[in-house]
Formats: sequence, structure tokens, C-alpha cells
Amino acid sequence: MSKRGSGILLHITSLPSPYGIGDLGPDAYRFVDFLAETQQSYWQILPLTLTCPAYGNSPYSSFSALAGNTLLISPERMVRTGVLPESDINDIPDFRTDRVDYDAVAAFKNSLFNRAYEINRDKLSDNNDFQIFCAENSHWLHDYTLFISIKKDLDGVVWSKWPEDLRDRKERVLKDMEIKLQDNILKEKFLQYIFFKQWHALKNYCDSKDIRIIGDIPIYVNHDSSDVWADHGIFSLDKEKKPLHVAGVPPDYFSSTGQLWGHPVYRWDVLKKSRYEWWMKRIGHNLKLFHMFRIDHFRGFVGYWQVHASEKTAINGKWVEAPAEDFFATLLDRFPEISIIAEDLGVITPDVREIINKFGFPGMKVLLFAFGKDLPTNPYAPHNHIRECVIYTGTHDNNTIAGWYKSELTAEDRKRISEYIGREITEETVHWELIRLAMMSVADIAVIPMQDILGLGGDNRMNLPASAEGNWEWRLTQQQLTQDLIKKLTNMTGIYGRGHDVNMH
Repeated sequence: MSKRGSGILLHITSLPSPYGIGDLGPDAYRFVDFLAETQQSYWQILPLTLTCPAYGNSPYSSFSALAGNTLLISPERMVRTGVLPESDINDIPDFRTDRVDYDAVAAFKNSLFNRAYEINRDKLSDNNDFQIFCAENSHWLHDYTLFISIKKDLDGVVWSKWPEDLRDRKERVLKDMEIKLQDNILKEKFLQYIFFKQWHALKNYCDSKDIRIIGDIPIYVNHDSSDVWADHGIFSLDKEKKPLHVAGVPPDYFSSTGQLWGHPVYRWDVLKKSRYEWWMKRIGHNLKLFHMFRIDHFRGFVGYWQVHASEKTAINGKWVEAPAEDFFATLLDRFPEISIIAEDLGVITPDVREIINKFGFPGMKVLLFAFGKDLPTNPYAPHNHIRECVIYTGTHDNNTIAGWYKSELTAEDRKRISEYIGREITEETVHWELIRLAMMSVADIAVIPMQDILGLGGDNRMNLPASAEGNWEWRLTQQQLTQDLIKKLTNMTGIYGRGHDVNMH
């Protein structure tokens, strides 16, 4: 992280594309060109894992911690690499360009995937590249494709309610299922192969333009996932394999009852005995996908809020210590070159700070949190920044700058911002003023959500936490990347020493 730079936060689903959702096709490459042209060094995205309607299409709630989201597969790239004839993508439904309609996209893409699989099925046994992919990813791919195929066969029911022998992974029953569902298992492996092939092609293109991808790893995984089914011993489950203790956060300023996430917590004692092998595989997998990554809810590695699964709120939980020092020492021993950003927002206790400092992980600073009454001493205020951090105007969970300024601030707050910046700020100018503060900061890396660069209002935010509807749908259109915008962003990046040219000298 030694070089000063800046980047943009934009998830893959938000890219332009004619297929109703951003994907790994031509518009992703155009966006990399835009990043390079405006002198950016980083592209930050959200988790690439599978999403599903049952969990509101959130990339933080998945059936697998490692499988790629097949909705991001580009039909154009499928044609280009010869797995689909061009005639199959000539007739595209009339999708919206500004929002993702997940149901419509899934229906259309699944029909393309079925077609591609039919055409390629009989060639897969002789496809060396495919066979190598399956072998290299066997530690998760087999369990995942079997899990998702059984789930489909049993109408989507949660795995802890499967017939007991299947739930408990009795070998004989698993073998029977592998034979019964072999066609679907092969199809799912084929789709994962296509996804990762397209992803690596895009990552190589980023490398060629000197753009580094910042990925995102959620700390917890869903109970209803292939990970928990395949490795249930490392999670806190009861005799029936249902969650016994779940994760969340205690009551705070934002919520009087805390937050109950419902993910099973880890059994760190069991993980420790294996030298954290499950985590090492998970991180190793992500290191092949990203140049660096953010660990969501970092504090959970030091101490986590554990709530009995029978509770309705997070009030009656307790703090449980995790072996952070041993875990991160093991991780850095295995992957000495690793670059981690610690998501350290919210109430962070001294023990968490100690781990962050001991291992030198940069934390996060968010400008939207800086302008309260405590501005002079607020750690998020630019004059209190340190170099070893990543400064954001906001994250995927925040309002946009314009939306925040308009609907979340008091008149006193607005006055404070104008006084801090030294001139009158308006709803129209506030986004560039905050971007400027982020770019000026001593922080090594500045990351700006695309919505803030465009100055968009609150109805363009990516996610409203604790709301079930309308999240993860926002999209960029190609028309929004104007020459004026390119010029303004390039100039600002250069003037504050974050451009590529500066770093060459």
C-alpha cells in the first residue's frame, strides 16, 4: 500500500450492459479504460459471490463463500470464446438500464446457460482447461455443486431440514445423489468455469492498465450454504445442525436492540486445531481474484457478539474472545505478501486497535461521519487522518453525499461543513467538495463511490441496511461518463498527487 493513489467503488452489477445487469463483458473493460484515463489506481468492488432473491440479492448473503455469481457472466464473452453461437444473443429483452431487475435477468441468463451447457456438455470430458479448473478448485467446487444440485432437487429447502443422511453427509447417500444429479452437477461446474475464466481475463486487463482490484470478504457465511454443510464442525450448530449461536452486534446509537445477523458463529477452538485451514483456503482463493481486499466486520476476529439462536433480538448476547493474534500471524506466515484493509467502523475497542496496529493493517475513514459536534477531535475529519488508512466519502451502506446533505443533516451541520471548507457549500457543490477533501487527505488511498463522483441523490444509493426492498440495484449508464467528468476527475487526481504519473517518478 506504499504508493499514494485513488480509486472508485463500483460493484460489477452496477456496470452498464445490454443484459439488465452489469457483467464481465465489454463495458467492464471500458470502465477499466475510464479508471486508467482518469489516473485511478484502484477499483473496489463488493463480494463476487452468488446472490439469491431469498436474501434480497445481497452479495453479503450467499449459498457459497467461494462460488462466483453466474449472473455476472457476460453473454458477449461467451460468444467470443465460442461457448455460445452469436444467434443466441441477437434477441435481448428490453431491460431497464438504470436498475437491475434480478428476476428478469435470471430468467434470461439461465436460458442462455442451459443452451451453452447443451452445446458444450459432451466436449467437457476432453476439455483440458476445464478439467484443470475442476482439479484446482476441488476443495470447494465439488461440495458446492453437489449442494446446489440437491437444493434444486429438494425445492430449495434449507439443508438442515434435508433427510437426515443427506444432512449429515453419509457417504453412501452422497454417492447416490452424485449419480442421480450428475448432469446438474456438471452444468454448475461448467458455469463456475466460465465465470472464473471471464473474471481472470478482466483481472489481467486491470493488470495491464496498472489498476489494482480491491475485493471484499464478509467475515461470516450463511447457515444455508455449502460451506456450513460441508464443514459443519467449525460452526456453532446444535444436534440437528441448526445454528446454536449466531452473530450480530449489541445495542448502540443506531439500534436500541442491536443487530441480529443470524449467521452461525465460528468455533475458533476447532479452527485453531487445524491451523485455521478453512480460512487459509478461503483467503488463498480470494488472493487469486483480487490484489487486495477489505475484511468486513474486522472486529469479529478479535472479539465477537454471540447470541443464542432462540433470541429474537441481539440484546441478550455476550462478547466472546477470538484468537486474533494467532490467526493473523498464521495468515501472514502463509501469505506474506497479503494486503488487507480492516473494516473498523463503529465502536472499536482498544484490543481491536492493538491487533490492527500490530499487523499494520490500514483501517477505514468515512467522511460522512466526520462533521458532527465533535468535528475538531473526530478521527474521520481530514485534519486527523493518518497515512496508513483508506479514506472513503461513503461506503455501499451509506447514503450518497448529495442524499446525506439534503436529508440527514441539520442546518447546524451544514454550517459546520461550510466553515470547515472555508466557503459556502450547496447541495449542488457538496459532492465535489467532499471528494476534494478525500483526495487532499494524507491517507495513502482514497476511494470514492461512483454515485458521489456523479453527484447523485439518495435514491441512487446501493444499499439501505435493515431494509428488504430495492437494494443492490443501482446501475451506471455509459452516458454518465462524460468528457467533462473525465477532465475534472483527472485534474483532481493529479493535483493531489494520486495520479499514475506522480508515482512513476
